[in-house]
Amino acid sequence: MILIHCPYCEQTLPELEFAYAGEAHIARPAEPSAMSDEDWARYLFIRANPRGRHNERWRHIHGCGRFFNAVRDTVTDKFETTYKAGEPRK
Repeated sequence: MILIHCPYCEQTLPELEFAYAGEAHIARPAEPSAMSDEDWARYLFIRANPRGRHNERWRHIHGCGRFFNAVRDTVTDKFETTYKAGEPRK
């Protein structure tokens, strides 16, 4: 069973309490209307898929409902750390 720590509730709970929400720290383009269709598609759909350490967004759906960031190893599924949304990348 994978356990995830919610940095808001300060609880470590089973993965079933949470929902994966994609790659963390993706900056929205300043002027989306000025982007080409190819660049806009790349922004919307193309994400890093690294082997190893990866920054991700998660949501505590069966708890506080808040989004937070996590550093997870994609090979072992081990969570290194979790931290509140808006905090710098760890």
